[in-house]
Amino acid sequence: MNDRIENPQTDAPSFHLRWGFWAVLSGALALILVFVQIAGPTFEAQPSAASQIGEIAGEIKRSAWKSFLGLPKPEPEVASVSIWNYVAIAAPVFGVIAIVLSLVSGVLRENARYPMYGASLGAAAIVFHFFWWVALLVAGVVLIAVIIENIGDIFSF
Repeated sequence: MNDRIENPQTDAPSFHLRWGFWAVLSGALALILVFVQIAGPTFEAQPSAASQIGEIAGEIKRSAWKSFLGLPKPEPEVASVSIWNYVAIAAPVFGVIAIVLSLVSGVLRENARYPMYGASLGAAAIVFHFFWWVALLVAGVVLIAVIIENIGDIFSF
């Protein structure tokens, strides 16, 4: 009886050696990063929306009066880069990597489930990311429209 393992590389499960497995992993990571990007900034300490809108309106008023009176503009403050900026870039990049790895897996005729799962997760991450930014743009346009609508109240005394 010879119970020795002759070649441990071929006797071990080889799912982690497949391109499709890494496509599924990167697609899942991309989707997780999209959801973290959506929910993450809400956990940071922020002032209330009313005070933020009031500060924006006050800045518009001060800037308009300084421009009207010919006063010099203040130097802009340098803002530090947040981790969420990197997450916003990494999420669709991992989605594209998942789609590319799925294509490689499909061309190599690996198990058909891996490329389908990887491409689906990668595409879902890209689509969710895109629609999240579209929703933010719509909210920003609505906010600017409300501020412009009330511009008369900003300049009143």
